[in-house]
Amino acid sequence: MKHDAATDAPAAAPAAEAAGRADERRRDYERNKLHKRLLRLTGEAIADFAMIEDGDRVMVCLSGGKDSYALLDLLRTLRARAPVAFELVAVNLDQKQPGFPEHVLPDYLRSLDVPFHIETQDTYSIVTRVIPEGRTMCSLCSRLRRGILYRVADELGATKIALGHHRDDIVETFFLNLFFGGKLKSMPPKLVSDDGRHVVIRPLAYVKEEDLAAYAEWRAFPIIPCNLCGSQENLKRREIKAMLREWERRHPGRVENVFASLGRVVPSHLLDRSAWDFAGLRATGEPFADGDRAFDPDPELERPAVRGG
Repeated sequence: MKHDAATDAPAAAPAAEAAGRADERRRDYERNKLHKRLLRLTGEAIADFAMIEDGDRVMVCLSGGKDSYALLDLLRTLRARAPVAFELVAVNLDQKQPGFPEHVLPDYLRSLDVPFHIETQDTYSIVTRVIPEGRTMCSLCSRLRRGILYRVADELGATKIALGHHRDDIVETFFLNLFFGGKLKSMPPKLVSDDGRHVVIRPLAYVKEEDLAAYAEWRAFPIIPCNLCGSQENLKRREIKAMLREWERRHPGRVENVFASLGRVVPSHLLDRSAWDFAGLRATGEPFADGDRAFDPDPELERPAVRGG
């Protein structure tokens, strides 16, 4: 029997179009679900740690990376829905890195009609002059950047300084301090600056980096690569990131449990004498909430502490 390709073509076209529409619906559904999840988790973090209050002027620090773009985008949406009134002002520190596209952020922010300020300070030359080639630049770069941003916050009348650090940054910082600093310390969702004059907040504290990457791809943010710390391959943070990625591959949920543990600290079962009065402990005969349960298994250890989804 002779096959007529011309006859088949009209039938194939509607099928392909239908499949395309179905794919588009699935994509839109997943994107809508992602957006709702990011808004929910960001809103939860803001509420849990009382990050933003009525009348706040929030300075959103934009680096040109996916995380800070997403932070500004989500805060703009939440501001329209929030029960409290607050202002946003976007700030970028142009560190005069070679090849930095100076027009990208101003053009983007003007398109959103977001108030913004670009602060120009040549910290790039300072860092590259002071730090030997091949050594980690993050510490000095961070100190210089922090001091400049605190000054700008004063000048702009900002009551809160919002940074784009996410859940994975917090977990990675915990292990960096544990492995290389000998401390149980991480990156807090909210803190007061060393000089006591500024409140720094991290509204993305509950958000996974992979969700932010997917969101940035969908929203097509104009990403600006970093030529300082982002270009150094041998950072300890990269080692930690690779370790956590392998853990998650082999044991799904482990990283989420580590993150959950940072909010469930039991000082009586650690060794810090400044955090718990071990010297003053006495057996009183009364029930003790943080008392030792000897060797009985703890069912909580068998239960995954997963947030989001």
